[in-house]
Amino acid sequence: MRAIQTEIPFSRNKVTGGKEEAIRSAVRAAHSLPTENATSRIAVRGDASLFHSFLSDPDVSAPIYTLPRPLTVEAVEQFIVKHTKEQAKGEGLLFLNFNADGEIGGYQDICIWPQWAAGELGGAVHPNRQGKGKGIEGAKLGFDWMFSGLGLDLICETASLDNHRTARLLDGIGFKRMGETVSHRSDGTTRASLVWEISKEEWSATHHN
Repeated sequence: MRAIQTEIPFSRNKVTGGKEEAIRSAVRAAHSLPTENATSRIAVRGDASLFHSFLSDPDVSAPIYTLPRPLTVEAVEQFIVKHTKEQAKGEGLLFLNFNADGEIGGYQDICIWPQWAAGELGGAVHPNRQGKGKGIEGAKLGFDWMFSGLGLDLICETASLDNHRTARLLDGIGFKRMGETVSHRSDGTTRASLVWEISKEEWSATHHN
């Protein structure tokens, strides 16, 4: 296990300006994410109330440090606006997944480091979909898309030291444990996090051969 580092990703390979801009352009152009649920689309400001209701269940939001605290409708609206601005810069995406009844079944929060051709996928599924393999299926689809659709070379993931569900998922699909970092919440608090990484080549060798 490596010593604690302050920033992710740990692996940093500077890409050419052309590749960086291609990644930013792909992020700006994104409008949906492949999902095993009914539909997926970019979150918009008008989704704040519905998204807040989804996140208000502690089984959904409690383990996720990137969500705003306190979790109010106004804070969720600003969370969406923040991602809209990040997408315009080619550095972030926020997708909502809807079931056939128009209810939110999950979401994906993607952070992109175009200069490193790297990204991180976060999010959650509805409690009635947890423990049924839906999270694993959705994560695999998301990682596939980040490599093929956005042109990334590396995916870096984090989870709290006691988040055993995410640890089992990432270990099970081929990510390598890299060490620890300190994750910062929007309210200024911090938590210790484990860090995993996988390259495009490693992902392809594990899942597409």
